[in-house]
This record gives sequence, C-alpha cells and structure tokens, in this order.
Amino acid sequence: CAKHNPDVNEDTQKKFAELLSEELKQRSAKALENQHRANMALLEAKKMTSQYQKEADKCNSGMETCEEAREKSEANLLAQKQLTAMWELRARQRGWKDENARQTQSQGNVLAI
Repeated sequence: CAKHNPDVNEDTQKKFAELLSEELKQRSAKALENQHRANMALLEAKKMTSQYQKEADKCNSGMETCEEAREKSEANLLAQKQLTAMWELRARQRGWKDENARQTQSQGNVLAI
C-alpha cells in the first residue's frame, strides 16, 4: 500500500482548496446574476404598475369630466323644458291651440276605427 506522502497530501489539499474557492466564486457570480435579474424584474414591475396607475387616473378623470358634463346637460335640459312649458302656458292663456296635437290625436282615432 501507498505510504503517507506529506508532499502529495499537501498538494491535494491545495488543489481541493482551489476547487472549493473556484466553486464559491462561481456560486457568488451566479447569485449576483440572479439578484440582478430579480432587481430588473422588480423595476419593470414598478414601471408597469406606475403606467397602469397613470392610465387609471386618466380614466377616472375622464369619467368625472363626463359625469359633470352629463349633469350640466341634464340641468340645461330641465331649464329648457321649464322655459318651454312657461311659454306654452302663456301662449295658451292668449288663445293659442296646438294644431299638431289635434291632428296627431285625430289621426290616432281614425286608425283606431
């Protein structure tokens, strides 16, 4: 059997230590690479979140503007209906008769016969 050779044993230990050191360097490099990829993915996710939030804010603002315009239109329509009713009442008080309503009503009666 082989005798214990201190030179061979020391050389083997050095090579083993070098291999371990190299493996640690590779693992460290891989960990840094993985960390970099994770950081980039996180940054991209934050950008997308910000973009979606901006779009949502624009949408909400547009909805508010639309709702305000609808409310104004509704108020204007109500005011116009009231004004029309007032003028129609004044006209009726002065003897105006709605001929269009009579014609439509009489045509409805003819069709019903």
